Amino acid sequence: MAIVQLRHDTPGRAYYRRRVADGKTTMEALRALKRHLSDVVYKQMVHDAKRTHTGGTGPGGHSGATLQSSADGLIPTAASSDKSQPGPVTKKPRTKLP
Repeated sequence: MAIVQLRHDTPGRAYYRRRVADGKTTMEALRALKRHLSDVVYKQMVHDAKRTHTGGTGPGGHSGATLQSSADGLIPTAASSDKSQPGPVTKKPRTKLP
């Protein structure tokens, strides 16, 4: 995400250039940009979580979503590997070709 910010004229690129102008090396400035972007993403996630919990939506921001699975269960009761396998192969005598 940080590299894409540097490729285009974005606020991230301006942030990176300010860090370089402050005397940081390019790697330090890139690290600072990554940290800044992660802070921005985290703040947005917290904001979205607060907004969805007050709006009556479930997990994932969708109304009607629940934490319970609609699947049969966590452990399947009869999988194909639980069924008995056929017995050992018996060799039948082969007829010789004339």
